[in-house]
Amino acid sequence: MSVLVNSIVMLGMLVVVPAGLRLAGAAELDRIRRLWPLFAVPGAVSLWLPRGTAATALAACYALGAALLAMHAPHRLLRSPSRSTAPAEIALLTALVTPSVAALALVAERSGHTIFGFGLGILALTVPHFHFAGFAAALVAGLVCRIAGTPEGAFAALSVPLGTLLVLIGYFIGDWAELAGAVVLTAGMWTVALLTWRTVRVGQRDRITRALLAASSTVLAVTMMLALSWALGEATGLPHPTLTWMAATHGLGNALGFALCSVLAWRRLRNRTDHEGRTA
Repeated sequence: MSVLVNSIVMLGMLVVVPAGLRLAGAAELDRIRRLWPLFAVPGAVSLWLPRGTAATALAACYALGAALLAMHAPHRLLRSPSRSTAPAEIALLTALVTPSVAALALVAERSGHTIFGFGLGILALTVPHFHFAGFAAALVAGLVCRIAGTPEGAFAALSVPLGTLLVLIGYFIGDWAELAGAVVLTAGMWTVALLTWRTVRVGQRDRITRALLAASSTVLAVTMMLALSWALGEATGLPHPTLTWMAATHGLGNALGFALCSVLAWRRLRNRTDHEGRTA
């Protein structure tokens, strides 16, 4: 399972985060996006080294980049307090902060130390979770909210950050709190999938873009059902998938089917919009 999880994390570090920062539409993020490989490459290398000083030092490099990214969140809040209450903006702020949670877990796991009572296995799975259920999910929810401009879009942009926060709190409180977070997050992500399918996809003439959006929304609906069933099983003791099975299905599906397809589709959408703007 470690090989699969490490590969998923590398995709988040090296592809999804920098591509997502380009889609955010925030000029102040351009510099950290250009510098991102300086932090992400050492972080990716740390995944494949034995736990110890070298792996911890490389993971700390990634944590530095994630911290610099997170620092943009309070800057945006202070610069425009009124805009910060907009659902799409809340989703973007969440996306800026969540990689730092993943990075903290990465440093702890690579050093071989538990943190807040969480074992190394849980810390290893926290890293991909906050790249995809954190960064990618919040970013895409915000983008969908901007396009849809409906109450459903606002619900998605708010419930995804809230669900992510509740899942994080559930780590400390217990399985039932984590289940509550999974319910809220699943509701938000299902709304993202529905709006992507019915609103964003329908308006596209490019077949590749439509296919990518269709794949991301379809996969998202399935993977979040798996997440909900796992959280329900953990809280109630009902039969549910193992962590290995979840990594191979929910984790891989979210990484490739949802996050990667989404950023590729939204990049094509942005490129087309920029081209049309220059033509006009």
